[in-house]
Amino acid sequence: MIKKYLVIGNPIEHSLSPKLHNYWIKEKNIDAIYDKKKIDENDLKNIISKVKEEKISGINVTVPFKKSVIPFLDELSPEANNTQSVNTIYYENKKIIGHNTDIAGFDLALKYSKYDVSKKEILILGAGGVVPSIIYSLKKMKVSKITISNRTREKAKDLKILFDNLNIIDWGDITNFDMIINATSLGLNENDEIKLDYENIGSNKLFYDVIYNPKQTKFLSKAREFGHRTENGKMMFIYQAHQAFTIWHKTMPHIDEETIKLLD
Repeated sequence: MIKKYLVIGNPIEHSLSPKLHNYWIKEKNIDAIYDKKKIDENDLKNIISKVKEEKISGINVTVPFKKSVIPFLDELSPEANNTQSVNTIYYENKKIIGHNTDIAGFDLALKYSKYDVSKKEILILGAGGVVPSIIYSLKKMKVSKITISNRTREKAKDLKILFDNLNIIDWGDITNFDMIINATSLGLNENDEIKLDYENIGSNKLFYDVIYNPKQTKFLSKAREFGHRTENGKMMFIYQAHQAFTIWHKTMPHIDEETIKLLD
């Protein structure tokens, strides 16, 4: 029987998960199909119950459901538990398990970019979705300081419950940083702009955008104009997918030039 996999989120149109997973499924000759589905909060219980019924073999979770899926799961991996964030769901030993491959995804993507974050100051824009995973990963990499700025300050404060030593500043304020990460959805639409005082930011910073489609947001193109280094979320996306694929299919797909070009 053909196995069914899904990525759920809202919005979901921009997701290239089906393109990547189906490419690997074909490469490995697996009898499966991977699709994307836009859902609402009240669809979560029903869709996750299909994993237990074995009608769906695995689910990837994207914004805004990485935390809200948790009550419907039987068990969390240590990574998912530490971040209270789930992006990969599977069924094992009669249990629905929630795992987080975003941590490894971010970690491997930074290593791939050959940027050393140890002892660096990091400013993160946003507080939802992937942010707990990024903080968890950065702390492991021994950064010196993490500052969060989010449109709703309350949400940023929630992260302080999970992680100590976080600094919180108001949306629109800027503090000193070596690396700035856009982890908001601002940039998915062409007209989205994050108001930053690029002229007074200093030089030689790394601007990192979690968004990979479009591959160059205004946040990144503006940073390039001012001579900063930029990275989009493509490699993080590929690495987190690679980990999920390996868990589901018990075989490791290739990441080569062709895989990377597939998402251009």
